[in-house]
Amino acid sequence: MMRFLVFTVFLISFVGLCFYGCGNPETETDASRRPAGFSAVVTPDPVIRFDLFWDSLVVDSGVISENQTLSHLLDGFGISAGKVATLAANSRSVYDVRNMRAGKKWWVGAERDSSEIPVVLIYERNELDYVVFSLKERLEARLGSYPVDTISRLVKGEIKTSLYVDFERLGVPTNLAVAMAGVYAWTIDFTHVQKGDKFEAYYTRKTVNGKEVGMPTILYCSFNHHGVDLPAYRFDQGDGPDYFDPQGASLRKAFLKSPVAFSRISSSFNKKRFHPVLKKVKAHLGTDYAAASGTPILAVGDGVISKSSYTSGNGKYVKIRHNNTYETQYLHMSKRLVSVGDRVKQGQTIGLVGSTGLATGPHVCFRFWKNGEQVDHRKEKFPPSTPVRDDAMDAFAQEVVRLVKEGGE
Repeated sequence: MMRFLVFTVFLISFVGLCFYGCGNPETETDASRRPAGFSAVVTPDPVIRFDLFWDSLVVDSGVISENQTLSHLLDGFGISAGKVATLAANSRSVYDVRNMRAGKKWWVGAERDSSEIPVVLIYERNELDYVVFSLKERLEARLGSYPVDTISRLVKGEIKTSLYVDFERLGVPTNLAVAMAGVYAWTIDFTHVQKGDKFEAYYTRKTVNGKEVGMPTILYCSFNHHGVDLPAYRFDQGDGPDYFDPQGASLRKAFLKSPVAFSRISSSFNKKRFHPVLKKVKAHLGTDYAAASGTPILAVGDGVISKSSYTSGNGKYVKIRHNNTYETQYLHMSKRLVSVGDRVKQGQTIGLVGSTGLATGPHVCFRFWKNGEQVDHRKEKFPPSTPVRDDAMDAFAQEVVRLVKEGGE
């Protein structure tokens, strides 16, 4: 019986070994001869900046100091004055190095070798554009721009304080208020917006390196002023983009509503005003816009400078002849920026707000002539500029539908 049990155990063990061997035919020797597989090596993508292989360079950086020139900057990296002069001459048709300004960023890159001689200089012109100067044998320059992303946003609100302050309260870029004021510059006097006025704007904004740059572009907007809706749509009929109402009439009129943005009217046109300096009743044939000293004063329309002078009453002042019918005058400037005979465009800065002459504080006294007579410009009605042409009306209507649908999504 014992022998039978021993035999049985032996038999089972033998069969098991055979079964195991059949199930794994590869021997240890065979496995050692099998070629080893390649390991998964991940090669990182090279870092590209300014169209250069950035991680192949040793880089120093900084900002242009006050009164620092290109020669001063590169002298610290061992670049000779003669080489800098050649670089400046070779680059002039691309970028004039005399335009480099304090506070702007720069980077100097050297190749990763024992000498580490600088081979490239990058100068950031603004938030979007830069110049790459080659410091190798071919001393030259090329212009470049950062990649730009565009974001879109719709904002709605109601005036509680002012357009600027309410945009800030809503977390909207405050220069959107400037852009909207530009759209309605011929239609709404933003010194007279009132609490309860409603606004809406669908706009795009450029971002560079995750930072918003430049002015926003309004695609459509609406402003309810004194209970009247004033929608505006951006459309280009071949003459450049402009803003039009739903019927295709241009919002651009012959004259701006105000010569100073975001100011307030401190004294209106009044033929029987008591003069605060002369202490007597004297006709005030203009409109006073109070603003901080140094605020830009804008030409309300295209024209030619007919006077740029000074008198004890007017202080420093400028007068513009727009056509055979209209003239405008701007008084009490702290500084005049135009001369007689200069041609100016609508919205161009012609001077700065001040308090020269008979003035109790910084403001611009704006005067308006029609056929040689001074009139209240705020009561005048001017014809609109070029409307959407008949052959572009279908495209304009489609664009209006697209913008409203896109902004509402």
